[in-house]
Amino acid sequence: MSPVIALQDVGLRYGQHTALHPLSVSVCAGESVALVGANGSGKSTLLRVMHGLLQPTQGQRQVRPALVLAMLFQRPFLLGMSVLSNLRLGLWLSGVPWRQTRQPALQALARVRLGDLAARPARSLSGGQQQRLALARAWATEPDVLLLDEPTASLDPHAKHEVELLMAEFVQARPVTLLFASHNLGQVKRLATRVLYLEGGRLLADLPVQDFFNPDVLQATSSAAFAFVKGELV
Repeated sequence: MSPVIALQDVGLRYGQHTALHPLSVSVCAGESVALVGANGSGKSTLLRVMHGLLQPTQGQRQVRPALVLAMLFQRPFLLGMSVLSNLRLGLWLSGVPWRQTRQPALQALARVRLGDLAARPARSLSGGQQQRLALARAWATEPDVLLLDEPTASLDPHAKHEVELLMAEFVQARPVTLLFASHNLGQVKRLATRVLYLEGGRLLADLPVQDFFNPDVLQATSSAAFAFVKGELV
């Protein structure tokens, strides 16, 4: 299958600091790819380069023509307006005429089980509810690729479970390619079909999820990745 996103020898520097060492990776339609590694490993940077929010200082990024991408951050940015208006604004910014945004916005809110809170100020929602709203806002644009940067990292266990269920539901509901950074290896096991392991801005492992969690395969591929997984699972 031809990739929806392809990076060829892509690297990123901030002055003297190397955020990403040159790497090549491609993602095909329908994959669910988890980016794994310690804090500062380059997960968020790579995710932003894949999306196009950051421009690499070397190499090439190629994206399939007419591809729709949406990104969700660990701390969602919500404007000081109602839940419904935040979602309608997201649709309007994606090109939907304002008068046509109400119905799809309400449908998206119902999808994430926030329909009864449509009139509430968005910033008054709990952390889990805000993340569900951000997920609805991204999903309402009908993206081909959905990128999520630690979408459940700051949430309590119940809210994490709710957001993770929605991620799984969205993938099942329509064809979408999922790219997400996560520290939660249980979440990676449940949602990913493929895992990229980063350390110090270097891509050290790129494996199907079943191989990433196979100690023999992982150790033979990357001793650093093996040590990370072993430490996280202890």
